[in-house]
Amino acid sequence: MLYAIISQDVAESLPLRKQARADHLARLETLRDQGRLILAGPHPAIDSDDPGEAGFTGSLVVAEFESLEAAQRWADADPYIEAGVYAQVIVKPFKKVLP
Repeated sequence: MLYAIISQDVAESLPLRKQARADHLARLETLRDQGRLILAGPHPAIDSDDPGEAGFTGSLVVAEFESLEAAQRWADADPYIEAGVYAQVIVKPFKKVLP
């Protein structure tokens, strides 16, 4: 089943994101290589593809996991958690309808 992992950043998270970004992306690339990643990306803090120093306010990952518990374990192990990037992470089932 698909699960949405919706993360909210702490204030002024950009330096923390930069520090843990390579490890964060490596985990996403593993999901992609396994054919389980539907989409992933950050929420820019301003209305721009490249928010620069404004940074980001959170992230969204939609991926396939065997259970809600497995999705939660994966989310809990994100390098952004250890780096202090995320203030809150919500994991919930997701049903893709379109496209």
